[in-house]
Amino acid sequence: MLVPGPEVRLLGVQPYVPVWQAMQLQARERDASRPDAFWCVEHLPVFTQGRNGRPEHLLDPGATPVVVIDRGGQVTWHGPGQLVVYTLVDLPRLGIGVRRLVECLEQAVIDTLAQWGIHAQRREKAPGVYVGVAKIAALGLRIRHGRSIHGLALNIAPDLAPFQRMNPCGYPGLAATSMQHLLGPVDATRVREQLLAHLTAQLFPAEVASIRHEPSLPPELVRILALGRCPTS
Repeated sequence: MLVPGPEVRLLGVQPYVPVWQAMQLQARERDASRPDAFWCVEHLPVFTQGRNGRPEHLLDPGATPVVVIDRGGQVTWHGPGQLVVYTLVDLPRLGIGVRRLVECLEQAVIDTLAQWGIHAQRREKAPGVYVGVAKIAALGLRIRHGRSIHGLALNIAPDLAPFQRMNPCGYPGLAATSMQHLLGPVDATRVREQLLAHLTAQLFPAEVASIRHEPSLPPELVRILALGRCPTS
């Protein structure tokens, strides 16, 4: 079966909850004819706590909202300057399992950073991507009926202070870093396009056509923003 190429949506800067609800709606309503998708977004500041998260890992949220969500993992932070790519893919159609999906996401980040001269690596039993002892990208997924939601978050040029107000991904004392911290100013659009290219190369067969950019917001997000809530049916 020919696997369609990924559909890319650029969401701009969005609050967290409507995008999360839109992912859930997309996973619930999509059928086999719908292409896989990468949603690229920067969020307004938010802490998210995974379904297995322990509240003691959130040290000092202050005025930043905290949202308990349905992905795996512990607490993380999202905000401006951080590129989030939600990978909404049909694993059986791609012929991969969860472990392989995680490896593909990590490798795409590693390959992107290598283009900027940053040597990054993964860690055993600690999903994400690291530069030395500091974390530069986080991963979190939920798989339901073979379809993934959530994805990865790459620190391009965020404020790193919020990472000191939590134990990132449940590891006390784990430092966070960013491309800007390591290199100075970088072109975020270029980073995004490089990462999308590497994600496509990792996840999709070589014969797949190039990435298809869709200029509009995902229809699920449009519905939720219009209603002010997630439709129940």
